[in-house]
Amino acid sequence: MGNQHAMDLFEEEQKFIKAQVLHTIFHNEENLYSVVSMKIIETNETYDEKKVMITGHFPRMHEDEVFTLTGHFKDHPKYGKQYHIETFKKELPQTKTGMVQYLASDLFKGIGKRTAEKIVDHLGEHAISKIMDDPAALDGIVNKQKAQEIYETIIEHQGLEKVMSFLNGYGFGTKLSIKIYQQYKEMTLEVIRNNPYQLIEEVDGIGFGRADDIGRALGISGNHADRVRAGCFYTLEHVSLQEGHVYMKREQLVQQTMELLNNQETSVTEEDVLQCAEMMQGEGKIIIEDERVYLASLYYSEKGVVASINRLLGQEELPSFPESELLLTLGKIEEQLGVQYAPLQQEGIQTALHKPMMILTGGPGTGKTTVIKGIVEMYASLHGLSLDPKDYSDDNPFPILLTAPTGRAAKRMSESTGLPACTIHRLLGWTPEGSFQRNEHDPVKGKLLIIDEFSMVDIWLANQLFKSLPSTIQVIIVGDEDQLPSVGPGQVLKDLLESSVIPTVKLTEIYRQAEGSSVIQLAHSIKKGVLPPDVTQNKKDRSFIACASTQIVEVVKQVCENAKTKGFSARDVQVLAPMYKGPAGINTLNEALQEVFNPKKEKSREIAYGEVVYRAGDKVLQLVNQPESQVFNGDIGEIVSVFYAKENVEQQDMVVVSFDGIEVTYTKADLNQITHAYCCSIHKSQGSEFPIVIMPVVKSYYRMLRRNLIYTGITRSKKFLIICGEETAFQSGVSRLDDALRQTTLCDRLQGKAEATEIMTEEGLDVENISPYDFM
Repeated sequence: MGNQHAMDLFEEEQKFIKAQVLHTIFHNEENLYSVVSMKIIETNETYDEKKVMITGHFPRMHEDEVFTLTGHFKDHPKYGKQYHIETFKKELPQTKTGMVQYLASDLFKGIGKRTAEKIVDHLGEHAISKIMDDPAALDGIVNKQKAQEIYETIIEHQGLEKVMSFLNGYGFGTKLSIKIYQQYKEMTLEVIRNNPYQLIEEVDGIGFGRADDIGRALGISGNHADRVRAGCFYTLEHVSLQEGHVYMKREQLVQQTMELLNNQETSVTEEDVLQCAEMMQGEGKIIIEDERVYLASLYYSEKGVVASINRLLGQEELPSFPESELLLTLGKIEEQLGVQYAPLQQEGIQTALHKPMMILTGGPGTGKTTVIKGIVEMYASLHGLSLDPKDYSDDNPFPILLTAPTGRAAKRMSESTGLPACTIHRLLGWTPEGSFQRNEHDPVKGKLLIIDEFSMVDIWLANQLFKSLPSTIQVIIVGDEDQLPSVGPGQVLKDLLESSVIPTVKLTEIYRQAEGSSVIQLAHSIKKGVLPPDVTQNKKDRSFIACASTQIVEVVKQVCENAKTKGFSARDVQVLAPMYKGPAGINTLNEALQEVFNPKKEKSREIAYGEVVYRAGDKVLQLVNQPESQVFNGDIGEIVSVFYAKENVEQQDMVVVSFDGIEVTYTKADLNQITHAYCCSIHKSQGSEFPIVIMPVVKSYYRMLRRNLIYTGITRSKKFLIICGEETAFQSGVSRLDDALRQTTLCDRLQGKAEATEIMTEEGLDVENISPYDFM
């Protein structure tokens, strides 16, 4: 059924061009963008020329090959009329003579006419299809090495084309088709036909709906085991990525999986789901412990974090220093830095020096940064270490490591300490393939590690970080427990604090340098769930502009216009909102603010992507990790150049974005990786600070308004905070705690409370003492 669906693309009533390759003008091996000159053999398009220039994303085409193509004509301003391919199908020779010529061509190295004739004599004019279906078809015709070379060449040049043609029938684009093919190679169609739901687990970008469409077309529906299994996996993964849970309760998994799978034509039962869960546990895909069901990666990440923390806490006794030496050294550092540490700050510094691990937590203005500087200076002085990176080498690396989840947070650490700092991903050597170079077998090198903005670290990254640390390193975890939890699953900082297994110093006092900040005073009031009576009164560093939801866009535009008039740039001003859609949403605000900060000029360069227009000078936000370019999700940059298709060899529109000096090029197809950043979500702003923060707070945001979200937003402000909206919505949000508490077991594991209940015996299931629910 699926094959027929794909082949229907080439029925006569559809516009097509059948053409022979003359020569390839351009081919990009990475994204397969190609420009090829072809001779038309047959077409029902309205086109009178004998030759045509085709463009699009497809595998390399070789001279004399024949393809049937569908697509549309477009006029290129420099190169004239071109045919942009949407689907393609290679036409293999249909006669023995044609097949001999094909096999003896330059495409197949080392096959002459005699060998080609021998293959065709045995296998006939359908030799290629027979070899693709069964490599053993060449046995006895050529030797094993030659047979393997022929098979691999055929797969290389036929496999991807066949897969792309097949998947195109289900609405898959070129990039996703290539990603699927790269995962399974020559087994792609076999995998899809046997179990299309496998793609959900193994290929990024394939959701349940896409896989279910293919499954339905192939006759896999209802309570088929593959479908139910995929539904279980998708449900678990969805709540982990979207809601931050590390596990689901068994009844939650059963209920939500049934809701996903059942429709008017389908009835999946509780028993179906429980049987599939049992099967998935046997495969190691999920872990069932008591009433909890985990994705295996999350279960082992929690266990791994516990093991690593116990290992680090179990270090041999650290060097101790006489009280007199500590006080003398601290006095020198206070004089050097021009500060005077309060008793609680001194406790933080001394705990960090004497304990293998410590957590330093506190709100804005409590002096976390000042304490970090003191720890670094004290550690270096007491251990006789230089703080000049030039004094170190690859063989003798810098002993103090500073890291944070985002590039901006790492940059702030570096600016405040004068020492190098990097992202956690960079510290661990994250590769473009999605793996880490540093691990328990090849740990990072250092003596002291300070991790800032730890509230942003999810359980996956925490596990990778901690297991990559040597057992002799001292670790300082710094974070604000009242901020939003990580975007990814878990609530690691909160669980570490609740477990009380790591020595902790909580800074609560607002120190002199912050006493004059009404923004910091407001933040600490919000932490307690109250708003000060003067919240709507204008202060020197904050103001409140009362307006309705329908007025937000105009009010924010006016505030930004005033800031621009006073000399502030788009980079200085950050609008923060919790929702993307709606009249006061991020998308609408970005469109309006682009016209404030970067309006269209007569000669301004711009590229349209869907309904969004990107211009040179635009402020943009990176949405995905791109480790090969050292650019990560949440980084903010500026479009520095726009290149049109007629100006570059790839004949594609492109933009170049500078992220603090790191330039990254995006083709038009890649523009889904960025978005405008004049306004961004409060979640995306974590780890960053901005001179001016403008934060709308209105009732239409009600679903998102929570105390930790508002607190995180206002604490992004360094100098000025402007709140626009409704006081009642502000008050309501501050009074609401996060009611979507994350389901984790890290705290219990650290305290030794989460023990697995074994439900299997060596002989199999202990059926007398369990029920089907025990499998969940």
